Amino acid sequence: MASIKDLQKEIELIKERNKRVEADKSWETSWTRRVLIAILTYVVIVLFFYFAHLPKPFLNSIVPTLAFLLSTLTLHLFKKAWLRRKNQ
Repeated sequence: MASIKDLQKEIELIKERNKRVEADKSWETSWTRRVLIAILTYVVIVLFFYFAHLPKPFLNSIVPTLAFLLSTLTLHLFKKAWLRRKNQ
């Protein structure tokens, strides 16, 4: 049988893990992350369009970047609907 000290240590480890998981979840849903990914996506697409000699790479890169950003904004709605349906 586990001692009180062992149980307390285990509880503390669980609390630390929960803090890390909460921080990760907070980052995953943050606007900072979304904006950062949108900027990086835009830069990569601009570079691709530029080196592929496609017209107006700076302007034409906005569309796929906005599409990505829109998908990140609506994805949680689909997840909620899926979870509701799954849990019925």
